[in-house]
Order: sequence, then C-alpha cells, then structure tokens
Amino acid sequence: MNKKIGQKTGQNESTALMEPMLPEETTAALEDLCLELVEKASRLASQLHLTVQRSVMDLVRAMNCYYSNLIEGHDTHPRDIERALVKNFSSKPKQRDLQLEAKAHIEVQKLIDASEIGIDLVSEKYICWIHQEFCQRLPEGMLRVQDPDTNQYTKVVPGSLRDGTVVVGRHIPPRPENLEKFLSRFEEAYRPDHLSKLRRVLAVAASHHRLLWIHPFFDGNGRVTRLLSHAYFKFLNLGAGLWSVSRGLARNVGEYKLKLEAADESRQGDLDGRGSLSAKGLVDFCEFFLKTCIDQVEYMSSLLEPGDLSRRMQLYCEEEERAERLPKRSFTLLREALLAGEFERGKAAAISGYSERQARRVLAEVEKKGLLVSDTPKSPVRLAFPVAVVERWFPRLYPHG
Repeated sequence: MNKKIGQKTGQNESTALMEPMLPEETTAALEDLCLELVEKASRLASQLHLTVQRSVMDLVRAMNCYYSNLIEGHDTHPRDIERALVKNFSSKPKQRDLQLEAKAHIEVQKLIDASEIGIDLVSEKYICWIHQEFCQRLPEGMLRVQDPDTNQYTKVVPGSLRDGTVVVGRHIPPRPENLEKFLSRFEEAYRPDHLSKLRRVLAVAASHHRLLWIHPFFDGNGRVTRLLSHAYFKFLNLGAGLWSVSRGLARNVGEYKLKLEAADESRQGDLDGRGSLSAKGLVDFCEFFLKTCIDQVEYMSSLLEPGDLSRRMQLYCEEEERAERLPKRSFTLLREALLAGEFERGKAAAISGYSERQARRVLAEVEKKGLLVSDTPKSPVRLAFPVAVVERWFPRLYPHG
C-alpha cells in the first residue's frame, strides 16, 4: 500500500475520531465466535506434551514470520528462513536482507514467548518495545521509507513514533503530535483489566484494526500489530505459540485488506453506531479476524492430532529407510519423543530394540537429520521439525513449492 509522507503540523485532533473502540453492542454471533475460539484454542494446547509444544512453537514462529512478511510483499523461502537462524546468509544482498528481516521477526516473537506479559501489553511503551526490537535487527537499507510522489526517503528510527504525517491509501492517520494521546486512548480501551473475559478476546480483534488505523510508526506497523495480537493471545493463554493468525490473514490477504479499509470508513448514517468510525465496519472486521483465528486453530489441531501425526511420521520414516536415507527403526525413537516429550539417550537401545552400539548409531543418524535435538550433547533428546520434513509431516503449512 503506497504511503505518502509529509511534515509535522500543528493541528489538534480528538481521540473521538477513533471511536468506537469495541463493538458497541456485542452480538450473539460475536460472542459465539469468542467462545468458540477460547474452547478450541484451549483444546489444542492440551493435545501435546509440553516438551513437544516447545518444538511446535519453533515451527510456528518460522511460519508466522513467513506469512507476516508475505502480507507485506516480502516472500522468503522457508529454507532461507531456516538458514538465517543458523547465520547461513545468502551472498545476494536482497535475499540476505530478507533473511535478516525473517530472523528479526522470529527473535522478537521468541522474546515475547519467553516473557511474562502483563496488563500493560497495549501500552505505548510495549508497542514501541516491539518496534524497537524488530527494527534494530534489520539491515540499514530496510530502515527507510520512500514517498511515491517525491521519491524522497524518510529514516525509520527503531522504537520511535513517527514525527511526520502519512497517508496510507485513502486513510489519513493521526498527526504525529497527537499520537501519544491516541495511544493512551488505545491502552485505556484495550487493557485486559478493564474488560470482561469475553471482551478481552474481542479486544484482540478490534485492537488489531485500531493500531493499524493509528499507524504510529513510519514503517513496520503491520508486523508490530500482528506481533501484538500474538502477545495478547499469549496473555489470554489461548495457545498462541501453537497456531498463527498471520497464516490465515495471508491466505486471505485480499479480504484482510478490504476489511481493514472498510473499518477505516466514517460512520454511515444513524444506523451505523454512535462513533466517528463505522460500527458495522468494526464488527465485520472482528468477525473476519475471529473466524480466521478459529480456522487456523482447527487447522493446527488437525495437524497435531497425535495419532495422525504419528502415522505421517511413520510413513515418512518407512520411505526414507527404503531409500537408505534413514536407518531402520528410526521411527521408534521419533514416536517415543512425540508421546513422551523427550527421552534419555541411554534409553535408545530399549526403545529401538537394538544393542547399545547400534542404538547409538541410529540416534546419531536421526540427530544428524535434525529430527531429534537436545540442548547439550548429553542431555535428553526431543522432537524437532526441520523444513525438510515439514511438507510430509504438516501438509499445506506453507504454499506448495
């Protein structure tokens, strides 16, 4: 979406321009969607051993990064993302920059996942922290935006609110001197301790639009907003690390952008709420967002159902064993890691039925393939999901090819 950039001016704006912050009258349909999301996300989190969830979260971070960047028009192959995480960067500058961008996104989400998120997660401070952590990891060439009319570049300062005006498509976000009060109203409206449990779920959807409407930074607003939605779902304990709303948004990116634009519209007559912005536009966006979340939770639930996942892993191992790319009985070790979460290296013989020496060889080969990993050479091993097996074990996780 083209972005026009101007200089700071002195016009005052009321935060009433952003109202309503939540659907004024929560419909039964919206309540049902919120409840369905809570129920299905909670069920997903109970499907897997906690240690296996740790590996799934690594997989989902890479997937979330891929789709979030894809929404911005940046297509980085999953293999290049995997290489970036071990600092194996391309010699081509453009591809290397995209790898660094992907690595930055994953590292910031990892920080979010490892942190204790408090009720201030919708504060200006937290939003700027996400922006700073993401942008300070980007190559210098990505820290600038170009005005399509003047071709002039504006520097993006990590963690700093924009100090100039912008026009995004048909939408004119608040002027820079008013950003702090709009973000203050944003925090007031979406702080979890100000809301019932049901409206907290609805707040994730509504805040997603309203933060993009404020457009607090010159660049990075989309990534920051989607990471903030992830953080809010984590705060609500809705299995956020096991599924990705960005995948659903990217797969329906045209509708996503249309719903965002419709929620930008002014109130359409007396039957369209009491705020400055369209109440119907906000409700429609919230419905779309929540349905997208539910769809992604259902998708990951189907992929992570232990019996089905185990069968896909077994078929993969049998084919790899026939092709002599994996030693026989590799699956016995993978199945144990899936069901038990992890196992001590010394148990490989009992699990596989081999002698100690042969079991060590099989374990070493499986580790070499990246299918089992451990924190140290002697610590217990757990399941991993390298890109090489993703399409076989998790069909349609990424676009074909």
